[in-house]
Amino acid sequence: MTHTVLVTGVSRHVGARVASVLAADPDIDRVIGVDTVPPPSLARGGGGVALGRTEFVRVDLRSPDIAQVIAAADIDTVVHVSLVSAPSRNAGRSSMKEHNVIGTLQLLAACQRSATVRRVVVRSTTAVYGSSSHDPAVFTEDVEPAEPPSHGYAKDATEVEAYVRGFARRRPDVTVSTLRFTNFMGPGVDSPLTRYFTQPVVPTVLGFDPRLQFVHEDDGVEVLRRMAVEDHPGTFNVGGEGVMLLSQCVRRTGRPTVPVPSTAFRLIGDLARGVGRVDFSPEQLALLSYGRAVDAARLAAELDWRPKYTTAEAYDDFLRSRGLFAATPLTVIDWITTVLAEGGKR
Repeated sequence: MTHTVLVTGVSRHVGARVASVLAADPDIDRVIGVDTVPPPSLARGGGGVALGRTEFVRVDLRSPDIAQVIAAADIDTVVHVSLVSAPSRNAGRSSMKEHNVIGTLQLLAACQRSATVRRVVVRSTTAVYGSSSHDPAVFTEDVEPAEPPSHGYAKDATEVEAYVRGFARRRPDVTVSTLRFTNFMGPGVDSPLTRYFTQPVVPTVLGFDPRLQFVHEDDGVEVLRRMAVEDHPGTFNVGGEGVMLLSQCVRRTGRPTVPVPSTAFRLIGDLARGVGRVDFSPEQLALLSYGRAVDAARLAAELDWRPKYTTAEAYDDFLRSRGLFAATPLTVIDWITTVLAEGGKR
């Protein structure tokens, strides 16, 4: 029985949605949401996701204060979804790393000292597998990356997962679930990748047409909800079925593309970052060159559940929400490229 849940990162969309669905569960006594700033629904002017009976506490995970929150509320379940995927304009890469890594360390230390915490759920990312020309066609949870991430969000997530495994060894009485999500898509998602697809002109890396895989925000939230109220220890990939080639994704937006060499792509990224439009980080450049696909069969078997949205359906829902080119049946070109992409798995 889940009694009191702590959700981190409730000022951001996914965290707010997770807190909202848990707060709507009558079997859960309390839901406490923490973040450094109030969620939009609580801030002046309102808006955002309605958090229901979620209790908001302003706390920085990098400080020891999180331990006091856990102890005072007798938290039994922690859902950690506050990892930041890109630095903000006001805070640089170092601040992002401190939040992701040091913040997680403080949270896990507080959980380790707690006598009431019995379940910890951590939102990670399939970016821990990296993206390179030496990758397998499909990553399972047990496959090691050919080139481990060396910078950015992916490196943060890799370090976070190592600390989570250490925590699980020290507290074998706690159920620990690590969820490696593919890129989120959906009406409320704002990420480096969604901003990339909504540019007036979409640059691509010359000579590459990578496979991409997405998870719809509804499916992602449902997986986090299930993990918060049920015991499913282990590490799980989370993604929609199927893949899309980058060329298919861009064609569905109706936006023009400009293939450029990778060096020029980095330069365009620097210029775009300077005006706050999009962040072409080295890890995103690798993704848009080599792509990534994962097998989520372990999660489907564990939960006896399948996502409602395929990769293509999640992407189309995102396009519709932005008023871009609506989803259409596959063209002959789409069909051929999809067959070729799927053939790479065999």
